[in-house]
Amino acid sequence: MKKATAAMLATAVALLLAPGRARLAAQTGRDFLTADEVDQIRLTAADPNLRLKTYAQFARVRVDMISSLGKSAKPGQSGIIHQTLEDYTKIIEAVDMVVEDALKRGSDIVEGMQLVTDAEKEMLDVLQKFEASEPKDLGRYQFVLTTAIETTEDSLELSQQDLADRKKDVTARDAAEKKAREAMMTPDEVKIRQAAEKKQADTETKQKRKAPTLRRKGEAAGPPK
Repeated sequence: MKKATAAMLATAVALLLAPGRARLAAQTGRDFLTADEVDQIRLTAADPNLRLKTYAQFARVRVDMISSLGKSAKPGQSGIIHQTLEDYTKIIEAVDMVVEDALKRGSDIVEGMQLVTDAEKEMLDVLQKFEASEPKDLGRYQFVLTTAIETTEDSLELSQQDLADRKKDVTARDAAEKKAREAMMTPDEVKIRQAAEKKQADTETKQKRKAPTLRRKGEAAGPPK
């Protein structure tokens, strides 16, 4: 595990130092993730627990990188730390979005939330100690470091919240936002939106009801055992 983490850290550092960083961002469309990380996230689309675990791993890599760079005095490292902190914050925000989407869909994310909670506690501690060490170039990334710490604190507070209560909060907020949006729409636009939402809901319901099977198409079920 340590070797894998070290390899991920080395790869991430190499990508951040590469002159083609801007080109990489343009290619992926996800500035806070590398191309390989984007591919990994795509593979977790059907499993919110795995997606949360994967995002947590990416966040840990950034925190380890920041901690490692803070112990050195390499030229240009303040810029790398600044960018890494911004990427880390966006990953934590992505975690919260995954959680809220899973709660809306009624997915069981107890396993993923435990992983996120444990990771955020550890990463928050590292970031706070890093800030307390008062690196010489701290002034160049103090704002993004403070933002990263506050974002982690907020996310951790949500992660420790009862999932049923959090789902109620998410549902209530979405309902309020939906009502506000519809208030600015014409009656015809509201009808079109409602029809689209109903169609999507019906599709999701059918997909949940369709039981998985290992039988080939047209093959009849055998007698009950």
